[in-house]
Amino acid sequence: MTINRRAFLRGAAALGTAAAATAALAACGSDDDGGDNPTVSANDVDAALAAGGTLTVWAWETTLKQVVTEFQKKYPKVTVNLVNAGTGDKQYTALQNAISAGSGVPDLAQIEYYALPQFALGKSLVDLSGFGANSLDGTFTPGPWASVKSGGVTYGLPMDSGPMALFYNKDVFDKHGIAVPATWDEYVAAAKKLHAADPKAYITSDTGDAGFTTSMIWQAGGKPFQVDGSNVKINLADEGSTKFAGLWQQLVSDKLVAPISGWSDAWYKGLGDGTIATLIIGAWMPANLESGVAAAKGKWRVAPMPQWTAGGTATAENGGSGLAIPKLGKNNALAYGFMKYATTGEGAQIRVDNGAFPATVEQVNADAFKNKEFPYFGGQKVNEVLAAAASSVVTGWSYLPFQVYANSIFNDTVGKAYVSSTTLTDGLKAWQDAAVKYGKDQGFTVN
Repeated sequence: MTINRRAFLRGAAALGTAAAATAALAACGSDDDGGDNPTVSANDVDAALAAGGTLTVWAWETTLKQVVTEFQKKYPKVTVNLVNAGTGDKQYTALQNAISAGSGVPDLAQIEYYALPQFALGKSLVDLSGFGANSLDGTFTPGPWASVKSGGVTYGLPMDSGPMALFYNKDVFDKHGIAVPATWDEYVAAAKKLHAADPKAYITSDTGDAGFTTSMIWQAGGKPFQVDGSNVKINLADEGSTKFAGLWQQLVSDKLVAPISGWSDAWYKGLGDGTIATLIIGAWMPANLESGVAAAKGKWRVAPMPQWTAGGTATAENGGSGLAIPKLGKNNALAYGFMKYATTGEGAQIRVDNGAFPATVEQVNADAFKNKEFPYFGGQKVNEVLAAAASSVVTGWSYLPFQVYANSIFNDTVGKAYVSSTTLTDGLKAWQDAAVKYGKDQGFTVN
């Protein structure tokens, strides 16, 4: 089953951004957090599941449909209304509007990792420590588990993850005698060799993408966004950001990346005919290649993400989301019961069986998962590579409490480096300046 992750890879539109960030900051400075965080025991959750009731879950993730079916078989007194209120930013707008209105708020909501801090700062989500969620430490791989926390508080449980790897067209590499690059310097050299051999072929494509850029900075050890409540530091000239800008500028300046936007018809065509030879992307990509680039079956392979230092293993997350409980939801104990089933219980395996890349250590490390052979990838055990990446995500990354807005202005700042004489370094500075101004305008203390 294909799991479409377009929302993970494109800059999200501002979700009624001014209203959302202002509401978040107002809540941050208020003693009224919408009610005390509840303490709910495992017995309370079991009792709620036995008693039954109705849950409304807002989510677009396709594998949840089968999870709901099996959950309702196990708990026949529970009815789950799975509602697609829009993908990514569209759902966030609807969720923020419902929270502001105080009505129509779902019992559970799918929230991508980059967007979770915005709702957490607004005190719109239930602190799950009262449910014993912190005891799940070690259940999830490091990247997703860190991503459902904000200010050290757990606000959700991970559903999936996107540790990054290098997807490459082996036929193209073999044809031109190109070795699989293990370092970024080797990747640049491969880009030059490929384009010299075939001017119509490019190592990859890129027209500017916030998710890709932040993931690359993350892998390089950057920590450009530091958040402590309403105090925010933004430094897109830190070491990781500088590494990324210096490397990627070589590819952009020498016209070694195809000027084709991801998920477009031209992008799929390039992946199919070999004119786009690699993707540096999240572990959820195999199903999308299998369905969207079917004609290239047998040509693609997966390798570890190139490294900044030879012999390294560092990677970063690219996409992923969790389930969170809005404070205005009506049945927190029942909601937590479904959340655990979907993320750590039987639902975790159901989702893997339907094509999701797991966030749970048990599923990632399972022999059956790692030893699965993918005909599309020439019989390669792709999950061996992706599972290793999941355990090698660089720690310490955090997103802005208004990352949704920041991503929405990426193309107006950094994106200019792809279509003008503006450099990536200048673009990152412009992105920083715009984000700083926005944060200050909303009342954050931004340095």
